[in-house]
Amino acid sequence: MAGNCHASRVWKGVEVSQHQAKSIGSSSDIRLQDNYNRPINYLRLSVTDRCNLRCRYCRPEKGVPFVPHADILSFEELERLTAIFCSLGIRKVRVTGGEPFARKGCLPFLQRLRKIEGLNSLHITTNGVETGRYLEALADLEINGINLSLDTLEQSRFQLITRRDYFSDVMHTLLKIIELRIPLKINSVVLADTSDAEIVGLAGLARKYPVSLRFIERMPFSGASRPEKLVNGHLLHRLQRIFPNMEECSPGLPATARVFALSGYRGTLGIIQGHSRLFCKTCNKVRITPVGMLKTCLYDNGVLDLKGLLRGNASDRELQQAIRTCVLNRHANGHEAEWGSIKEVEPSMATIGG
Repeated sequence: MAGNCHASRVWKGVEVSQHQAKSIGSSSDIRLQDNYNRPINYLRLSVTDRCNLRCRYCRPEKGVPFVPHADILSFEELERLTAIFCSLGIRKVRVTGGEPFARKGCLPFLQRLRKIEGLNSLHITTNGVETGRYLEALADLEINGINLSLDTLEQSRFQLITRRDYFSDVMHTLLKIIELRIPLKINSVVLADTSDAEIVGLAGLARKYPVSLRFIERMPFSGASRPEKLVNGHLLHRLQRIFPNMEECSPGLPATARVFALSGYRGTLGIIQGHSRLFCKTCNKVRITPVGMLKTCLYDNGVLDLKGLLRGNASDRELQQAIRTCVLNRHANGHEAEWGSIKEVEPSMATIGG
């Protein structure tokens, strides 16, 4: 275990904090809420580090070993954890990767998750390469939303960014999602060489279709051994220059994206300022990595080895208390979490679940 639970000892073979060890076994019906009074009701569940793309902002082309299958949480372990988190007030779950559909059995897993008591909203994030074949089943499942990664509408640029030639497959998936009327958000990472014309082209999807097109600041999770200095500029100012008439929508529930409407658009534009970390004050999410590490912030190193607890025969109650304790030791924001996390190598987004 690492991160926010500082002083530690061994409990049932798993390193836990003194505060956490003291609290394990106590009873409480309080829903998850962190030490800054932020309610936690959203879980991102990464089921694999495998992916059929090699996006240059996510992982190198070569030299990144995959996690052995035995070290990745089983679907049964993931289902148990999801049920435990839902018992603590989690109401929204997003299944991520890597690429979720790169793992065999992902669809039946989603179907089982849908039956968990307390889970109101089930979503998935995908690159769209293999997703098309599952869309009818996802529609039958009444999936609450799909986030689709797409950084350009130019086929040659797609291949340059992803190092793979699957542009037509992704576009087929996108159009099929719209046809099936599954709520769709398109996530587009803005790179240093992303042109204004590419941004305008992507925004055209929101003009033509009722989708949310979100532009994302690049974040330091490329898996590079020598991290490059990020050149994000000021993405909001850039979008305001390109789309001077866009008007910000009033925020509703806690949200990662700032959302904007434009006259004549059927959908909306958005911006996710993940590198700037301007949405931390209302962050309502936690993450579980493929190897079972609980992350209370995208920028921490992991705060609780859930896999160790699961395979050490911890009870559901003990897992609940361990989770609560770590959430109550959460960093104030992503900058603080990053300062407290030593990383010799820049992690890959595929290993932490996005």
